Amino acid sequence: MQIKPRQHLLDIWRATARHSFEDGKLVPGDTDGLSSVADAERLLCLLYPATEVPAFRLDQPDTTERDVLRALEGIGSRLEIPLNLITALTQFMRTHTGPDDSPAFSGGHYFKPSDPAGEITHAQAQLGVVDSYSMSVTLCLATLGFLKVYEATTTRPEVRRAVEELREATNARLTSAMISLLRSFTVNVFDAESEQGKRLIQVIGQNRQSDRAVLQQFSRRLRPLRATIIESLTRGIQVDESIRDESQLFECGWAWGVVRDAPRVTDLDVQVPGQPDGIADRLPYVYFTVVALDGIQDLFSERTLTLGLLDADQQKLSEALRLRWELSQQYWSAVARFGADRWPLEDLPWQTTGLRLESEYFSLTVAAILVHDLVRRKATDDDLTRTVAIMERLADRGRVTSRMTRNDPTIALHNPGVTMPLAGSERSGSLLLWRMTDFSAQLLKRIVQLAELSRNIDAQDRLLRLAEQTFEHLWNRRIEEGTGADLWDDVRNVYPDARGAAPRLSWSITERLTECLVAARNLYEQEPIRSPELAQLARELLSEATHLFGKEQLEASAGSDGGRGRTMRSIESRLEHARSLLDDRPATAFALALPVLQELDTLAQARGAAAQEV
Repeated sequence: MQIKPRQHLLDIWRATARHSFEDGKLVPGDTDGLSSVADAERLLCLLYPATEVPAFRLDQPDTTERDVLRALEGIGSRLEIPLNLITALTQFMRTHTGPDDSPAFSGGHYFKPSDPAGEITHAQAQLGVVDSYSMSVTLCLATLGFLKVYEATTTRPEVRRAVEELREATNARLTSAMISLLRSFTVNVFDAESEQGKRLIQVIGQNRQSDRAVLQQFSRRLRPLRATIIESLTRGIQVDESIRDESQLFECGWAWGVVRDAPRVTDLDVQVPGQPDGIADRLPYVYFTVVALDGIQDLFSERTLTLGLLDADQQKLSEALRLRWELSQQYWSAVARFGADRWPLEDLPWQTTGLRLESEYFSLTVAAILVHDLVRRKATDDDLTRTVAIMERLADRGRVTSRMTRNDPTIALHNPGVTMPLAGSERSGSLLLWRMTDFSAQLLKRIVQLAELSRNIDAQDRLLRLAEQTFEHLWNRRIEEGTGADLWDDVRNVYPDARGAAPRLSWSITERLTECLVAARNLYEQEPIRSPELAQLARELLSEATHLFGKEQLEASAGSDGGRGRTMRSIESRLEHARSLLDDRPATAFALALPVLQELDTLAQARGAAAQEV
């Protein structure tokens, strides 16, 4: 199934508007209770394309295109849509505000009790989580960009007041989310002889070398990163002093929430209230690390910098987060590619060290960090080709591109999903769990990111085919009727044996699909990959065509025959156009040169036949 970003995004917008708005007003979210994560995801389904895709812009009503207006008619008319979005965003900001008037980042019904018969308390539902911090960063930046453009199109005092109120609330939420992300970052240092140390050595060594040899390689390979972390101790990163000992192992990344004893951020021009004590263990999760990386990269995107969306305090926080962003990418990329032969990441499925879990989902999350790092450092062809193969294997093992067998346990990857205990959450009363059901959507997102990065024709072709297969799998999982019709997720549509898996609206999967389509649009906006072989062939064809054209011009004046003159001018124009495309689109230049050569040959034959008749 070919990915058609514009058409499919409009389909999602139409369904989202129908489900989420009534008479232009945002209707309440999930019936399972409030969740700032789900509510942010729902709004991002609309706002993210509107701020990232020029054809979908809503901040300049006079330029909104007709098919966009038809898709969003459930929200309002051309002039009403921006105002109703502002009202909906303001409603979100007010709803997710704590008792002290500071922004709240509740996980809500996304948290699950460890006891199937138990329930989470109201206090537990209000706990902040990295998913909410990261989603809030993306939502707030999209909102600030939207407001900056829209306010220039209106002079109505009441609208300007609404814009200013939303901007103040959005800036407060953005700053608070960035602070929470800083306080959720952790470096975990542990002994090589500990249970966690032995497990890490087993994962990266793959039982091919002695533990001592693996430890020495780890120490040598990660020495520069260890030194950077030690130097960063003065920049707010709390690390056990034992990290200076090279016989110690370590991991870095994001815990599930603010870590226990995390210091409050106080070195800002404006003091930010609402920095609750953390309860999360100092244990990095690859899943929450990926989630954090996705949000943090929006802070230094071209759009954020061009529009100047960050104030002075936010720029300071952004630099601190960027340091942690780079540390995490470098660490997990090095661990994923550890050793000289087979990568640990290629030894599926990935085993987490702290939680002692293994799943294809964790392989995908580590691969996602690797993709981030490949984008950052401009990957080599070898790294890219091996990562493509990993994605193909994950799609097969996850039964995205292969058939589900009878009583296949893989169904649990999609429904009910992969579950992780949130270490330290028991301090709130009872242990909480976090469940991930978006394997296929995350897989598609990373495939499209890799395809956008790739400048290798073979690798990109494999990725595009894999993306189309994965997208078709996901598109078929839309809910067909009832609540959430034409949104996600109904796994029974692709896995008939998924007994008990009733359709359930998932804003998480829907938002990931929206991100994928925006990324696919960016991929298609790129120039096609240039083939050196075709470029050389096209250059040779154009050289011959230019020579024959010059020879043909010697035979008769362009003005001596009106029809011939037009033909010669047409050939000259097409040759110039083909030459202009030679460097960027050699295949097109090749295709344009062939009919020119054929036409020149026809002219030569006609002239030869005329000479014989004379």
